Amino acid sequence: MSHLLDSHVFLWCALQPEGLSARVRDLLAQPETRCAVSAVSFWELSLKHALGKLDLTGVTPGDFPRLAERMRFDVLPLDGETAASFHELPSAAHRDPFDRLLVWQAIRSKLTLISGDRALDVYRGAGLRRFW
Repeated sequence: MSHLLDSHVFLWCALQPEGLSARVRDLLAQPETRCAVSAVSFWELSLKHALGKLDLTGVTPGDFPRLAERMRFDVLPLDGETAASFHELPSAAHRDPFDRLLVWQAIRSKLTLISGDRALDVYRGAGLRRFW
């Protein structure tokens, strides 16, 4: 596994592939590309759906693990070491806790984060690699 999907990228892969950049679509089309989606993304999307901030048509948050499996994405759990070392991620203007946790998982797991969120580039100095 060499890539970690940001939550919005996973959602677009599953429901709106036209939202992905051409580079990402090309990368995902390559048979040797290995990607993971974090359990943190399932949590984030489920919470947003429950709060009415994410409208899902034809699926529920409970479908996400099966969708990931169908798309041949590994599921990356949040392990205790990663959670406990989260304080090591430098503070930055980017405050979204889900994004920060995905960034930390990508750094700790040596994965390239697939994300269109340029604001995450503030973590490049901490070791983040972002692809879009």
